[in-house]
Amino acid sequence: MTTPSDAMSSVAPTTRLSPELSRLAILLALSIFINYIDRGNLSIAAPHIKDELGLSYSQLGILFSSFFWTYAVFQIVSGWLVDRFPVNWVLALGILLWSAATFGTGLVSGFRMLLAMRLILGIGESVAYPSYSKIISRHFSEVQRGRANSIISAGQASGPAVGTLLGGLLIAHVGWRLFFVAFGVASSLWLVPWLKYLRRPEPTAESNPTPSSGSANIVLTQSLEGPSREYAASATILQILRQRSAWGTFAGLFAYNYLWYFFITWLPIYLERERHFSVQAMSVVTSLAFLVLAISALLSGWLSDKWIAAGAAPTRVRKTFTGAGPVVASSIVLVGIVASHSLAVAILILVCIGLGMCTSNLWAVTQTLAGPATSGKWTGLQNFTGNLAGWIAPTLIGLIVQGAGNYFWVFVITGAVTLLGSAAWVFVVGPIEPVQWPKPDSTSFK
Repeated sequence: MTTPSDAMSSVAPTTRLSPELSRLAILLALSIFINYIDRGNLSIAAPHIKDELGLSYSQLGILFSSFFWTYAVFQIVSGWLVDRFPVNWVLALGILLWSAATFGTGLVSGFRMLLAMRLILGIGESVAYPSYSKIISRHFSEVQRGRANSIISAGQASGPAVGTLLGGLLIAHVGWRLFFVAFGVASSLWLVPWLKYLRRPEPTAESNPTPSSGSANIVLTQSLEGPSREYAASATILQILRQRSAWGTFAGLFAYNYLWYFFITWLPIYLERERHFSVQAMSVVTSLAFLVLAISALLSGWLSDKWIAAGAAPTRVRKTFTGAGPVVASSIVLVGIVASHSLAVAILILVCIGLGMCTSNLWAVTQTLAGPATSGKWTGLQNFTGNLAGWIAPTLIGLIVQGAGNYFWVFVITGAVTLLGSAAWVFVVGPIEPVQWPKPDSTSFK
């Protein structure tokens, strides 16, 4: 007689996502799509806000960085929250807060109020990636995580693509204030389908090691009442910090973000003021670059899962993509050298291909290493250190441009940091396999 455990063991790993898992991944992708529109819309409106409010380039740099001050610090808080409380509600409350901040940006009257809205936006958006890692590590198997993360990565890249294109048109027709108000209202509409999921009963399974395509109830996460039952078994923050691989993921994400945040903060201004593109041309080029990144992420996630399902070791597969991607992306150094606008745009497209290769796999590394019970805290720590790049890059770029009058050293430094990120993924991160956590130390901070 076949037992349930025998039946489970006979199920071959599949990269295919069930309809329920696909809907969940798409909902998460939509949330990060909104997330990146809301965090990147300041760069689209920056020239108009600068002129109306009389801001300097250094003040713009502070505003670009200020989002990351709270976003980075609250990563640790959010990581603890999603490991301690129902992740669905944590994510919902975060989106409600960042929607309100986007709406409020359209009502500001000066630098200080605008700074306050950016700080609140960072707090709200800090819940996103810890929540995604918690959900994916619990309900997607190793051979599905590349695809699940690539769908989210495509949403991450599509947000700035659509936001830049649509934002440029809206600002031209209705002004930057109504632009922020409209996007704030639109962002909150995501909660309607998400709250529908919250009303469903808790699934019978707590995890999904090798899901079949017929899994029907696997998409929901934790019980709607009380703390997660996984919390007692999760590793402490100190235990995570003792892992060499954790520091490798921290450094790798920092380097990735340094380049990524140049794209979503200073690239539009660079194309307009340095390359003398029109607003329309800037919108098209930037949107095209982000669209290529989304396609690269989807293809890389699909290929990595297929490769693992065919028998390749996750360590080899994940490190190939996270190591090679930044090497390709480091070609951004050439943008500051070439005179041809067409060639510069082609290089930017190549950079986005490299970014897509990395982004579809970098979170899969963390989700596998940490395991379902610890993925929230590890992701929070990783996103905290990784987003220190958001503190440094936008402000440093503003200072360099204001002092040197050009972007040459901006591209040199960005390319060098990106190469160091490749080294971190390949040489500092160890084997991509679940960490065998010791029992929690009652004296350690959880």
